[in-house]
Amino acid sequence: MQLIFLFHGDLTFFLTADAKQQPVRRTLHEKTSIKDAIEGCGVSHTEVDLILCDGSPVGFPHQLTDDAEIDVYSPSGSPQEFGANRLQKRDISKFVADGHLGKLARYVRLLGFDVAYIAMADDRALLELSGREKRALLTRDRRLLMHAVVRDGYCPRSDFPEEQTIEVIRRFDLQALLAPFSRCLVCNAALERVKKIDVLDRLEPLTKIYYQDFQRCILCGKIYWAGSHFGKLQSRIRRIRNAVESQTKDR
Repeated sequence: MQLIFLFHGDLTFFLTADAKQQPVRRTLHEKTSIKDAIEGCGVSHTEVDLILCDGSPVGFPHQLTDDAEIDVYSPSGSPQEFGANRLQKRDISKFVADGHLGKLARYVRLLGFDVAYIAMADDRALLELSGREKRALLTRDRRLLMHAVVRDGYCPRSDFPEEQTIEVIRRFDLQALLAPFSRCLVCNAALERVKKIDVLDRLEPLTKIYYQDFQRCILCGKIYWAGSHFGKLQSRIRRIRNAVESQTKDR
């Protein structure tokens, strides 16, 4: 059985140097699912939004028994006419990040989204948490995303946390849900406004003098205020918003 794959858009990120010179050709000697055939090329099912087999849309369970030409599209590059055949969800706002993506977890929390993060969690714990709490798995371990138990996930392409954050916001269409400074960067719980008098005994002398508005984490009790670092955080949020809006217009 001769299979010819054409990977569209940024899915070429997952291909080997030789395979990037598309199309990708594979020879299989037994019936297999199209999901397994695609992942055999190095592309996780979580990155695939549309599959056309000989021009017709199919799902992951589709069985390959004969020669075929297969077009594979990412969520950002699927043809509009096949909107009813998309394979990926876009309304997910809960995540679990692996131990190598600590800065990404903080950046996405800064924007108000629920990101579970345990620095020393092993693969089994990540997979279990993702499934139990219906969290999209954020990891650069491509093989981890290929586990059958992973329904939703994303592999950041960039090495830089701010760019990774922009990718996540775009992938899951979260720009309308941004709620900056509403979640604890340390433990992920929600923040609540608190009167200055209620936290006065926990403030440094200069903070007591110069700041009036405070928030407190409902879980770990960490206190937040618009200190000297606040301007940098606002600038980061502004850059992320602008980048997402600019890329959305270009789509």
